[in-house]
Amino acid sequence: MEQQAVEVVSVFHGTFWALVPSVVAIIHALITKEAYSSLFIGIVIGGLFISQGDFPLFLDAVFKNGMVKQVSDPWNVGILFFLVMLGAMVALMNKSGASAAFGNWAKLHIKSKVGAQIATIILGILIFVDDYFNCLTVGSVMRPVTDKFKVSHEKLAYLIDATAAPICIIAPVSSWAAAVTGFVEGEDGLGLFVKSIPYNFYALLTIVALFALVLLKVDFGPMKSYESAAEMIDAKMEKVNVEQSRGTMLDLVFPIVTLILFCVLGLIYTGGYFASGEAHKGFVDAFGGSDASVGLVYGSFAAFIVTVIWFLGRRILKIGKCLECLPEGFKAMVPAIIILVLAWSLKGITDTLGAKDFVAGIVTGKATVLMNFMPAIIFIVGIGLAFSTGTSWGTFGILIPIVVAAFSSVDPELMIISISACMAGAVCGDHISPISDTTIMASAGAECNHVNHVNTQFPYALFVASVSVVCFIVAGFLRSALLSVALGVALIVGILFIVKAKSGDGKVKKEKIKVKREKPKAKKSRTVTPQA
Repeated sequence: MEQQAVEVVSVFHGTFWALVPSVVAIIHALITKEAYSSLFIGIVIGGLFISQGDFPLFLDAVFKNGMVKQVSDPWNVGILFFLVMLGAMVALMNKSGASAAFGNWAKLHIKSKVGAQIATIILGILIFVDDYFNCLTVGSVMRPVTDKFKVSHEKLAYLIDATAAPICIIAPVSSWAAAVTGFVEGEDGLGLFVKSIPYNFYALLTIVALFALVLLKVDFGPMKSYESAAEMIDAKMEKVNVEQSRGTMLDLVFPIVTLILFCVLGLIYTGGYFASGEAHKGFVDAFGGSDASVGLVYGSFAAFIVTVIWFLGRRILKIGKCLECLPEGFKAMVPAIIILVLAWSLKGITDTLGAKDFVAGIVTGKATVLMNFMPAIIFIVGIGLAFSTGTSWGTFGILIPIVVAAFSSVDPELMIISISACMAGAVCGDHISPISDTTIMASAGAECNHVNHVNTQFPYALFVASVSVVCFIVAGFLRSALLSVALGVALIVGILFIVKAKSGDGKVKKEKIKVKREKPKAKKSRTVTPQA
């Protein structure tokens, strides 16, 4: 007889303690710089809270209703399949010599470290359809170039992460826009999304900060040490085995464009765009109602097949070499897959403990107090929730319905600003959370130690978040996106000029640095660790 699912009767349900497993996992990861054990410890603590000493319930909470449930979840399975197909596509581009061709092109057209970083940012902006696709594609394409110009893998991971979710959240045609519109019941979801873009200060100012940091050649916090260490490495363009290969730049561009095209088609297909009769929906409605997990599976698989046919037709690779890319792609994604499964399991346990109910109660209780400060308050709450749970989409689902219910009939304009604050806070918290899937993907794309990425990115994200709080306060009173953004840009650039001046025109002080090279079996990786 099948066992019944665990019913939550824990005294910790819906209280602050529901956030403790995630908080412990995050603190442990930051101290030990090890993600696997940290996430598992958080899962175990959550299991103890759920079971309250009942050992069978503890086993069910951690394994049956935890990890096993997350691995078998259809949405999660689709994302894992998508990651494997992305890994296979990257392996195809490497094996065909397309990546090497891009390297040769980069040698001629990218002349400096600043140019390499700007090219990375621009490529990240152009790939706005999905953050997972963005992280892995930008990382695999730009890593050889940034290595040549001695950009640390930690800095590359930041550039990737900062052009993933922050770009997707201000792009109307993206999987993130589709997710947000689905949480706005009783309103024109896509219309509200578009209206909220000018008020999404964290996303907009993150892009401003990226260009300012690179162009002004400013680094601070732990990132400064990693960048200094990278300058000491004799970096060369990554060598790819391309024996008898005729790969060209076109063989790199074609798979990427194909993947974008088919992923978009897959998304609108799941949303009903190609349905007949009354089931048919327009492009916008189909994109808003799409199933991102299934759509990305359809798109990535179709793109892989078309790319294989492309390389066979051009006689660049044989069928055997093409199919070898499937296990190679899976192997490349194994570390990211393990962390994702553990992160999903931890999120599932915090959901079971009622973390969402606890946060929703706080926000609802404050919704009628200090109305003009509410966008800033919601932004901060969104950061905390997304940081502790590792999910921006889950944060959307909690906060956006509350904001719509609280402000739709009272102050529609403030509702739009507050919805932007929900999205901005969710993206910021997701951006800095060690258990966020997007953060994990950025580490994987840059071949960077995950905890190093979190440590070096945190001061940069906190800097932009602090300026964003000021902008949300101004917007709450003045209701002007233009003035708020202008103030934010001025603060970002002005503060960075001050930091540059105080650091001696960007010169890094001499310090003892330890350079460590890791040599995993699958591929070469460079990890730079500053000595304490």
